[in-house]
Amino acid sequence: MSQQTLRMVLVFSAEDQAWIRRSSITIPPFWQGHEVPPAQGDLLRIGGRQFLIRGRVWEHDGEAPTLKLYVGDAHALSDTVFG
Repeated sequence: MSQQTLRMVLVFSAEDQAWIRRSSITIPPFWQGHEVPPAQGDLLRIGGRQFLIRGRVWEHDGEAPTLKLYVGDAHALSDTVFG
């Protein structure tokens, strides 16, 4: 039995997509090689901004399952308040 690689797709808002394109940011394959998918509430840091995973949707395209991760609007490092 062969092990399938979990396919994940990050879904950003239109504004965040534009920021990623303008900044020429490459999204790293965060979970490549990991067996545990991310959970709702996990945070990602991309290009100095953090994104909250707000929702997860499993889809199947006829070949393999895909996990779509809907991320919230980005917050710059300076937007984070501690204390």
